[in-house]
Amino acid sequence: MLVTWFSWVGGGTAHAGAGEPAVPLVLEKASSVAPGVTYRGFKVRGAHGTAYGHLLTVDLRNRRVSVDLLYPGAVAARARVSQLADREGAVGGVNGDFFNIAEAQHPGVDATGAPVGPAIASGRALKAAVPDGQRFGPALPRGTSTEDVLAVGTDGVGRLEELELDGSVETPDDDLPLSGFNQYAIPVDGIGAFTPAWGRASRLRSTCGTDRDRGARCARETYEVTVRGGRVSRTARRPGSGPVPRGSVVLVGREDGARDLRRLEVGDRVSVEQHLRPRHAGALRFAIGGFPVLRDGRPLRGLDATTPAVRTAVGLADDGHRLYLLALDGGAAWRPGLTVAELARTLDRLGADDAFNLDGGGSSTLVTKGPHDRHAVVRNHPSGGAERPVPNGIGVFVRR
Repeated sequence: MLVTWFSWVGGGTAHAGAGEPAVPLVLEKASSVAPGVTYRGFKVRGAHGTAYGHLLTVDLRNRRVSVDLLYPGAVAARARVSQLADREGAVGGVNGDFFNIAEAQHPGVDATGAPVGPAIASGRALKAAVPDGQRFGPALPRGTSTEDVLAVGTDGVGRLEELELDGSVETPDDDLPLSGFNQYAIPVDGIGAFTPAWGRASRLRSTCGTDRDRGARCARETYEVTVRGGRVSRTARRPGSGPVPRGSVVLVGREDGARDLRRLEVGDRVSVEQHLRPRHAGALRFAIGGFPVLRDGRPLRGLDATTPAVRTAVGLADDGHRLYLLALDGGAAWRPGLTVAELARTLDRLGADDAFNLDGGGSSTLVTKGPHDRHAVVRNHPSGGAERPVPNGIGVFVRR
C-alpha cells in the first residue's frame, strides 16, 4: 500500500536547487524486521525513468541495535551479502565499498578483490585507503578523497569521517614512514604493511599503477621483507602471495621504498606501527569506504548528474542516531536507476542530513532476516541476475 508522497520542489525540508525538475518519491508502508529496524520499498522518478528502491531504517538510539562491518574474514576476499549476514547473524545489510577488479593494463597480475577505502570492524582497523588515482567507481565529488568513510563511533552515533594512516617502520638505521596498510595499491616510493588480516591474495598488485594513474605499469623496483617476532625473517625481490603467518608483518616497498627495505638483513630488529586516525573526533567502532554525496542536507558540488545506474547508499539522520540503508532494484523494469545527484536528493527527501554512496551496479544488494526467516532474504533484484560476491558491507545487528 502506498502511503506517502513527496515531490522534489516546495514544502518540507527539501534543498533542491532552483530550476531542478520535480522528481516524485513514493514510500510503501513500513514493516518491522526486528525491534528498531524496519523495511519498506519506494519508487522514485528520475530523469531516465522510474527506479524502485529498498530501504532499511535503523534506530541507533535503541540500545539493542548496532551496525558493524560485514566481511569474509580477510580484506582481500569476497562473499555474497546474504552469506555474510547469515554467518554473522545480521538482521539486515547492504553491500559496501568499491573494490579492485581485473584490469587489462596489468596482464598476469591477479585482482585482489580488496576494497578501496579504509575499513574498521568491531573497533579493529583492517586497512587504509589507496591513493585517489587508484580507486574504482564514479568520479569523486570535489573536496572528497578515498579516506572518506561512513562510520559509527564507540558512542553508537553515526557520522561522516575521514581516516588517515599514521604509521612507521623503525629499523636499526632509520625511522621510515609507512604509507600503506593492507592496500591493493601502495603510493609511489612508499612502503606498505600486510598483516594476517589481508588474506591469501597476491601482494604484487600493490606495486602497480601510480598515485594518479591506476593503469600505469607496475613498478620495476620492488622489495619484500617479512618481519616475525620483531626481526626480519625473510627477504624477496618480488612481492609474494599466500597468507601472512600469524605474528608476522610483510613489508612491501616500491621505488624509494624498495631501496629503503633492501638495506635490511635477516635478523635485523624492525618495529612496525600502523593506526587509522580520525581527522575529527572520537574513537570508531565501525567504518567503511565510499564517498559522501550529502552534507547537512545539501548535495555536494560536482556530483554526476548524467549517468544513471543501480546504486547503494547510506543516509544519516537525527544527529547520527538514525541510519538509512538503501539499494536500488536491478530488475529489468527499474534498471535505469538514478544518477549520483538524483541519489543524493532522494536521500535528502527520505530525511537524511548526510549521505554516503557505496558500490552499485551488479554489487547492489539489500538483505533482511526476519524472526521467521531461516536465512537472509535478498530484497532487491541484483542487476547481474544473481548476487555478486563483494569484499564488505554494512550489517545490522539486534541483541536478543
